[in-house]
Amino acid sequence: MTFEEFEKISSKQWKQKIQFELDGSDFSSSLIWKSIEGIDVRPFYHNDLDAKSVSVHHNAQNWKIGHAIYVQNEKAANKKATTWLKNGAECLYFVLPHSNLSLSDLLLDIDSENTPFYFEPRFLDDVIISKFERFYSKKNRSIFVLNDPIGQLGRHGNWHHSMTKDFELMDQTFKTLNGFKSVISVDTTLYQNAGASMVQQLAFGLAHANEYLNRFSEISSKTMTFKFAVGSNYFFEIAKLQAFRLLWQSLMKNHQMNIGCHIISTPSTRNKTVYDFNTNLLRTTTETMSAAIGSSDVIINRPYDDLYRKTNDFSERLALNQLLILKHESYFSSVKNPAEGAYYIENLTKQLATKALLLFKKIEKEGGFLKQLKSGTVQQQLRAHAQSEQDRYDSKQLGLVGVHIQPNGEEKMKPQVELYPFLKKRIRKTLIQPIIEKRIAASEEKQRLDDE
Repeated sequence: MTFEEFEKISSKQWKQKIQFELDGSDFSSSLIWKSIEGIDVRPFYHNDLDAKSVSVHHNAQNWKIGHAIYVQNEKAANKKATTWLKNGAECLYFVLPHSNLSLSDLLLDIDSENTPFYFEPRFLDDVIISKFERFYSKKNRSIFVLNDPIGQLGRHGNWHHSMTKDFELMDQTFKTLNGFKSVISVDTTLYQNAGASMVQQLAFGLAHANEYLNRFSEISSKTMTFKFAVGSNYFFEIAKLQAFRLLWQSLMKNHQMNIGCHIISTPSTRNKTVYDFNTNLLRTTTETMSAAIGSSDVIINRPYDDLYRKTNDFSERLALNQLLILKHESYFSSVKNPAEGAYYIENLTKQLATKALLLFKKIEKEGGFLKQLKSGTVQQQLRAHAQSEQDRYDSKQLGLVGVHIQPNGEEKMKPQVELYPFLKKRIRKTLIQPIIEKRIAASEEKQRLDDE
């Protein structure tokens, strides 16, 4: 039989059949559960529940495998870069701790015409702007510079210099590096890793970007880059990324602009563990799968042991291989929009986008994201949700394998810890209270390590 030969059944008929099988139990209380984002998750989804389908403008066949490299030494970083490109990486993400570096040494013998480059400066000055201009003048390259002064303020509590100076440098960057694909970014990973709900991540990311749109007219001819952290709630994370693209389309329509939305996704740190650390491999696998289906342009995996162990070739190779297997052996780049027609994902996408839009409008009505960041409103909302999530884990409503669920009491990690995996307190003067990232398992794991 073909599908056309089956009798069509409405959602009302499905619900009646389910209600009959429940033998008197209430449908809503028995089968509908509410997520921490406040979304009602139904037991079934049907095409007549939502008349209008979700339309996400993206080609999921084009996502690239990225690899992140911290540039402490240019020649050592160049050696790593050439190695990982040979091993299958398709683009390079360089974290720059200072401007005293040689781009020629860093990118020696790398095919810059066919390799997209992402540079994340941990500073903002005219020295690096001049170096970029000299090195890439009149060259047709895919170069993204991830400047995010508002993200700097949120993460560290201070601007790079001051608000006026930082925005002046951004103006200079736009004018000088006008041939680059993007010179401005919004890092939403801070919000997710600090415990934000998906609705908050979307709304804060959109409001964060809107501050730049309102201040820099030069963005209109460029692309804006967004970094997202992806957690292990598989379908919700797919919907989260798709919801952001819908929100961006709406914001562009409102501004009468056509600025591209370029998404870099990476696994979250919030749910990663030191104990039973191999489980992190499973977590990052589902998270990068969500990133691929959800409409990421670039996916950068994180090594399973990077919380407590120094950078090493073995774990970095595993992280890269996970993406290679997904893309080339599991065919996660073979379909243009693999989530299209999945009523559950489309429904989640709409609900997340709707709730995030309401929060975004509230932020704008109350003065905008920067004002709320300076007043501490954003931090307060993040802390409230993070604590609610933490309470769910501490009460065993949710859990992490190896920590809350089936912990191995015989496992000893202290001899293996090379990096301090917990929050370090550093007293300093700040303009605002910084947003603090914290892992769900941090307190429990610290106690276990202290007790070893």
